[in-house]
Amino acid sequence: MSKNWKPATQLVHAGTQRSQFGETSEALYLTQGFVYESAEAAEARFNGEEEGYVYSRYANPTVSMFEERMCALEGAEAALGTASGMGAISAALMCQVKAGDHVVSARALFGSCRWVVEKLMPQYGVESTLVDGTDLEAWKAAIRPNTKILFLESPTNPTLELVDVAAVAQLAKEIDAKLVVDNVFATPLYQKPLELGADIVVYSATKHIDGQGRCLGGVVLSSEEWIKESLFDYFRHTGPSLSPFNAWVLLKGLETLPLRVAQQTANATRLADQLADASHVKRIIYPGRDDHPQADIAKKQMSAGSTLVAFELEGGKPAAFAFENALEIVKVSNNLGDAKSLITHPATTTHKNLSDEDRAELGISDGMMRLSCGLEDTDDLMGDIAKALELSSKV
Repeated sequence: MSKNWKPATQLVHAGTQRSQFGETSEALYLTQGFVYESAEAAEARFNGEEEGYVYSRYANPTVSMFEERMCALEGAEAALGTASGMGAISAALMCQVKAGDHVVSARALFGSCRWVVEKLMPQYGVESTLVDGTDLEAWKAAIRPNTKILFLESPTNPTLELVDVAAVAQLAKEIDAKLVVDNVFATPLYQKPLELGADIVVYSATKHIDGQGRCLGGVVLSSEEWIKESLFDYFRHTGPSLSPFNAWVLLKGLETLPLRVAQQTANATRLADQLADASHVKRIIYPGRDDHPQADIAKKQMSAGSTLVAFELEGGKPAAFAFENALEIVKVSNNLGDAKSLITHPATTTHKNLSDEDRAELGISDGMMRLSCGLEDTDDLMGDIAKALELSSKV
């Protein structure tokens, strides 16, 4: 496989393993297990003396193709596909800690990610500290002698806050900890955490990678050594494996990823400008705009603003609900990265389990919404938004 191929070419061809039939599309291996030519061959396979597959919970040819294609895109040595994005994040975090260890995490996280860090890990004796991810001094102050992991997402969900990945990565290296980055909002096209110094990158492949509302999936990418020494046994024995069928769907999604994300980003840019000009929009947050609070970081570590826009309406929850209910093209859904434009009200959906104080600390007001821009015609989307803005301004 040529390492000089551009991403669009890698996303069509990388990792392909053709069977003896020479199929054009990747083969779908719907099987749990594999057979061996002899008892001796089975023994050799289980001992690692002979290459090949043993059980689809461990590895599967279709899943391997997805993992190799993701490695080519991300610039990673190795990857493991998982059943969902949360499966990827939970595995990436839990596989490398034990009772008595400590994790420092940016507090601006997807609700389930925050639950894993704040609630689940302490149940097993792993302490955690949440910090303002934008404040490098806060990261430094939270570090303890037993800190093993630094964890962040950037841009964050749902406020599109940015964390300086390179700066936090340097801090992790200074204390011999691992930096785990959830890169789902930026996509692997617009931000390269491994190049910025991160150790592990995780994705919910459910989002842009599938991007068409069809299946769940996730992936963890890192060095071959870390995948082998830290993740693989945890993965093999706890079973968060990606189904071969979903891996095949994700392979098809990767083929069109650059085209879809480019159009979604173009739509996001136009809609962010439209919302910024609306009189009763209190705040607009889009990493592709110069008025983003961390525009300098966006320009340093992202090559484009990506597909999500956050904005806050005057009038709180009533105005937000009136806006959502007035939309015709944009659908109310808590998913993102889809071909269809989707909108959600984080305070009552993805982040509803946080306390009022925690939401306020993160800037998640009752008037805030998260818009995931899809592939529809830009003018149609702008018309839909304009109508909803007009109706919500009367609440």
